[in-house]
Amino acid sequence: MRIETSRPSAPKIIAVNDTIIASADIAREVQNHQGGSPVAAWQAATRALVVRELLARRAQELELVPEPRTENGLRETDEEALIRMLLEAEVRTPTAEEADCRRYYQSNLERFRAPDLYEPLHILFRAPRDDAAAHAIAVARAEAVLEEIKAEPGRFEGLARTLSDCPSAADGGRLGQVVAGDTTPEFEQALRSLAPGETCADVVRTRYGVHVVRLDRKVDGMLVPFEQVRERIASYLEANASRRAAAQYVAVLAGQARISGFDIAGATSPLVQ
Repeated sequence: MRIETSRPSAPKIIAVNDTIIASADIAREVQNHQGGSPVAAWQAATRALVVRELLARRAQELELVPEPRTENGLRETDEEALIRMLLEAEVRTPTAEEADCRRYYQSNLERFRAPDLYEPLHILFRAPRDDAAAHAIAVARAEAVLEEIKAEPGRFEGLARTLSDCPSAADGGRLGQVVAGDTTPEFEQALRSLAPGETCADVVRTRYGVHVVRLDRKVDGMLVPFEQVRERIASYLEANASRRAAAQYVAVLAGQARISGFDIAGATSPLVQ
């Protein structure tokens, strides 16, 4: 019986006009595009080199002379300087107007609200989740203490001082002021469900163990006035507009060039990604 075997196909030759993008150059560029799969990194590196060649060719056509800048102690390479100068010369980014900034602010108010502030108390029964026996004992102890607190809420701090496995026991279980992200997701979810002065109806299981939780006080986050974030919004809008304009500029250059071995559709400048 004859068995057919498939031979690996020859690597595609990547070229921009008459310039060939060597596989060795792509392999070196790959180190700047880690994070995805090897195939995705190779594609991203190839795209970056194709885009760079398009921009370099255009800079040559305009007879630009590199004028490297130094910022924060780092000096641009001649290539980086040429690309920057080319984009500055041929890509126009509109300035974010006051109305644009206010519109974005009104549409994204939650982004400009200070986080809610919580002042919780807890009693911790420490037990690793991967120790089923210890975890079961911690749950039983926490549930028993929770029942005592439901019957006599004023005993919370005293029980925390004598029973809690957290250093906060010395302060009656008080954790001070916390905001979103300061505690575990399970603990944070419990806090959001409580009104000030209320004890969580169920024990709270986290990676540290089992907690009895009470919310002492909550301060709602205040909305930051538009005037304080106007410049930040303008910078954000202008940066987005700059990326879109650069992508459109590269697409125009790609449409005017002969590119073989690679689909440049959707490419953007490596300097503005």
